[in-house]
Amino acid sequence: MNFNKPMIDLVREIRRRAPSDSKPGIKLANPELLHDLLPIHQNCNDTVTKTLIKELYEMAGDPWPKALEATEVPEERFITKVYRGQTQLIPVSEESPKPASKPQRIYRGQPVAG
Repeated sequence: MNFNKPMIDLVREIRRRAPSDSKPGIKLANPELLHDLLPIHQNCNDTVTKTLIKELYEMAGDPWPKALEATEVPEERFITKVYRGQTQLIPVSEESPKPASKPQRIYRGQPVAG
């Protein structure tokens, strides 16, 4: 399988977050990499790691997302965002976002009109 740059970044992040006993199998040179990530996804309690593996499987192509669907239980949905090199999970709310209200202006501890 050929890996592109986003897939390589995901594999590196998954290796960084994986338990120490699973790290030797998580290498780009491993031809069974995607097979080895399936048990890690099933046994892992870290939602960030699970989401990263799921995103890698979606990038990999057709048979891989179906392999995860057979083992997954519907959960809350998250979006992965990277901020200053750290991967963060942000929950997706199904509600529409509320319009931002204009903040009240304060001058020397007192509210100021307009």
